[in-house]
Amino acid sequence: MTISYWCILAAIIMPYVLAPIGQLPGMTYKGFGAPRARWETFTGWKLRANSAHLNSFEVLPGFIAAVLIAHQTGVPQGTIDALAMTFIAARILYAVLFIAGFTILRTITWLSGFACVVALFVLSA
Repeated sequence: MTISYWCILAAIIMPYVLAPIGQLPGMTYKGFGAPRARWETFTGWKLRANSAHLNSFEVLPGFIAAVLIAHQTGVPQGTIDALAMTFIAARILYAVLFIAGFTILRTITWLSGFACVVALFVLSA
């Protein structure tokens, strides 16, 4: 399996790593049977952690499609792997910056991850 395929797996797992961060001790639970109801009580960094979690799901389809299409169209494997690893690094940094509340840096990091996806599509053309 290629590095870029492993990056797809990492991107799929990332939202599930971010989900419990906002649910760390110290928050009021509305019950274990309704995790989404708990999100309504989030504020501050816990709300931002949940937003990073949701955004990680939102970027998945484009990233997965970009990697698979790049593979199918013969983009050099090293290029695909480099862009996929850069995407994952950008997404990790994005989550950290989002949770920490660094708005401008978070946006720049999000744009860099998005640029990786766009680059994979452009190289596939």
